[in-house]
Amino acid sequence: MTIEWRYTTGPRLGVLSLAGYLGADATDRFSGAIGWAPARGTGPVILDLTGLLGWSAGGQIAVAQAARRLADNGRRLELAAIPADGSLVPDAACPPVPVHCDLGAALAAHGAQGAGGDGAGRHWSTDDWPVRQGPGGPALV
Repeated sequence: MTIEWRYTTGPRLGVLSLAGYLGADATDRFSGAIGWAPARGTGPVILDLTGLLGWSAGGQIAVAQAARRLADNGRRLELAAIPADGSLVPDAACPPVPVHCDLGAALAAHGAQGAGGDGAGRHWSTDDWPVRQGPGGPALV
């Protein structure tokens, strides 16, 4: 199993949402998704793990590497809703990675609402990003 991702920009932050399992076979796809952030938007990147089924040690290492990569580009990585099966244990070279209990708390910490801050952001996603049916028809999760 691999991951699907959706990246949403807002005026002061970005949200990278993951779905699936972040294991060794998904780290390249995750790294590619992180690569979108420096050129698209400003401020911290909130890694929304609400849809993540779990992560391996390799997946956790990929997240720590992403924090370093973003820091090198002047942006900070923050986590929202980490999987219950473990927490990120960064090494000494990793910049601080704030952890929020869920996406709503992460957005509130930045005075933002909606997945991209004010709902007016742009979105990019993998082709198989999960879609849910709502009263108004399909909506991206």
